[in-house]
Amino acid sequence: MRFALAAGVLLVAAVVLIFAPGLVSGSSVSDGAATSPAAPPAQTTAAPGSGADPAAVSPTAEGASAPSSAAPLSDPQGRAQQILGAMSLEQRVGQIMMVSSPVAGPDQAATDAMTRLHIGNVFLKGRTTAGAGAVGSAVKAVRAHATQDAMAGVGQYISTDQEGGQIQILTGPGFSAIPPALAQGAMDPAALRGAAAQWGRELASVGVNLDLAPVLDTVPSASFAPQNTPIGKYEREFGFAPSSVSDHGLAVMRGLADAGVATTPKHFPGLGRVTANTDFGTDVTDSTTNRGDPYLAPFADAVRAGASWTMISNALYPAIDPNHYAVFSSTVIQGMLRGDLGFRGIVISDDVCDAAQLSGFALEHRGADFLAAGGTMVLCTNQTLVPRVWQGIVDRAKGDPGFARTVDAAALAVLEAKGKSGLLPH
Repeated sequence: MRFALAAGVLLVAAVVLIFAPGLVSGSSVSDGAATSPAAPPAQTTAAPGSGADPAAVSPTAEGASAPSSAAPLSDPQGRAQQILGAMSLEQRVGQIMMVSSPVAGPDQAATDAMTRLHIGNVFLKGRTTAGAGAVGSAVKAVRAHATQDAMAGVGQYISTDQEGGQIQILTGPGFSAIPPALAQGAMDPAALRGAAAQWGRELASVGVNLDLAPVLDTVPSASFAPQNTPIGKYEREFGFAPSSVSDHGLAVMRGLADAGVATTPKHFPGLGRVTANTDFGTDVTDSTTNRGDPYLAPFADAVRAGASWTMISNALYPAIDPNHYAVFSSTVIQGMLRGDLGFRGIVISDDVCDAAQLSGFALEHRGADFLAAGGTMVLCTNQTLVPRVWQGIVDRAKGDPGFARTVDAAALAVLEAKGKSGLLPH
């Protein structure tokens, strides 16, 4: 195996800092204007535990309701601790994983993942033109599995990819035809925020409470975009300068937050400079981006604006960490995202199951290695493979007390976020 994970005492010791109280709520985004700092983002550090700007918006929990439609609790941290203490290890691991489920409704593999493996978060996968009614029914079928036995009654984060253009899973009656991000980048940010609020209301109306968007990767130029197969080829970028990406990406975040939908800025530290796609290619490498790179500014701006989720890229960044893909790099997750940028929210992986980039790593190691590097939630977009990833995490926790504490800290962070989103049972 070419890239071995560097895990050690430092990571175990750091976990208390990483998941300290102060985790931003599910979809808070401040109204402060985006800024592209003159100094490199690596020099920008938020106060420990601050997470969001003091002026952060606390949107309604529309679309974020638990099966019981519980309101946000007044003491989500205390309730999260109580629920965590009553959970089995298997249930705790389930809370820090997200499994795919067909957008038409859960199949047997997805149902098994939720009931037998206790996986408490779902990604609606595929494409549908059936409209809001059909999607609402599919989400209702997913929510039916958030039982006491499976998930201790904890509600689910239900996500999808609703970026726009070619990357829009939900279409048909009840869903707007969302333009690609490149076209969104030509809009006035205030108008874009209003449009994104409408898109968010459409998601919330069918029970989707998390959008795996916006893309904050900066593509260097229009001429390079066609070669940039994961982003530029599909017009997923908001522009060709970090300032444009910040202005418009944050407008989308704020608009979705206005509708009560959490967002997931991605793919830190950026996929705008690569040529191959980590979903389909191997050895995908960005040899340019460094720890103080100006292309990190949109992510730094998102953190300052109160972003509560961030997705990590699967690419390799040798100028940052030559020995580990970003998804397995404590330098990327702990040193840069949490340390340099001061992020205190949920760090979610890109897909660890079907991504060709990770084909050299055993499925049983991928989720555990991401968590050991500082991640919070493991995304697996192949429900038939998720048992192996889940089992690898459970087995490592049973054999390694330090890693078991890492799992507990991640599960607590997710439960606290769910408490603020109204997803914990009373």
